[in-house]
Amino acid sequence: MPAHAPYRVVFFGTPEFAVPALRALLDSSDTVVGVVCQPDRPAGRGQRLHPPPVKVLAQSRGVPVLQPETLRDEGARQAIRGWHSDLIVVAAYGRILPRAVLDAPRLGCINVHASLLPKYRGAAPIQWAILRGETVTGVTIMRMNERMDEGDILLARQTAILPDETYGELEERLARIGAEALMDALARLHAGTLQGRAQDHSAATLAPVIKKEDGCIDWSRSAEEIARQVRAFNPWPSAFTWLGDRLLKIHRAHALPAAAAAAAGTVVGIGDPICIAAGAGVLAADELQLEGRKRLRAAEFARGGLLSTGVQLGRRRGVG
Repeated sequence: MPAHAPYRVVFFGTPEFAVPALRALLDSSDTVVGVVCQPDRPAGRGQRLHPPPVKVLAQSRGVPVLQPETLRDEGARQAIRGWHSDLIVVAAYGRILPRAVLDAPRLGCINVHASLLPKYRGAAPIQWAILRGETVTGVTIMRMNERMDEGDILLARQTAILPDETYGELEERLARIGAEALMDALARLHAGTLQGRAQDHSAATLAPVIKKEDGCIDWSRSAEEIARQVRAFNPWPSAFTWLGDRLLKIHRAHALPAAAAAAAGTVVGIGDPICIAAGAGVLAADELQLEGRKRLRAAEFARGGLLSTGVQLGRRRGVG
């Protein structure tokens, strides 16, 4: 095939992170012949089925969409093979591709991964980078194999993690960086200059799935660690604690180095911010949300009279 001929591309992706990459492909000279994403899932109070963001974009551009429950389904595999693709591009699809799918395209499969591999292999690289206190992250374009995020690195783009940046904010930035990196990688692939290099597997770290319960704040930890947890879990699953028997989410916070002469989890200051003693230092909560109520800046929350100095957070009343 001549270097300038457009590729037939199948795109695998599901959440908002994958949308910029798909949009860049749709606007390129290559042809997206099909999109594979997760099935519609129930969401919101009514638990109505909602389509994944990637599906919404694909359908708006007239691209066929496949939503198999499992890639072990032979009908799904036949449909993917039937697109006769040159290349599969994956961005946050949500499942590992089996060998039968990896072998379908003529040029193999590449992945847009939101970390600087081999660091943070797995489902939640952005959140774990923030939790671990990283100051730099990025996006890696990698060639895929049957093992999780272990394929050769084709291209990487680095960026600083801003001091107060949340998971949601960083994810949005990395999605744009990933789309740009993908387009660079495809241009090099067309030109025959895209070269891979093996990962240093001894330097690998893992980024396992984040669960809702991981948002529960352990006040015995340092204020710096808790502030990172607040950032890493905004917007999901949210860092939370308990005020009596009511869930209290903390959406924005920063650490203060001051020592607090109070037990961990004790409210030591009411105002803007609301200050809470941690195992080391003080957590300054800037934005909070009590169960059943809207998000409020600390000063507005404080005026509600729900907190006072000396109140203990962290254990649900009547539990434990």
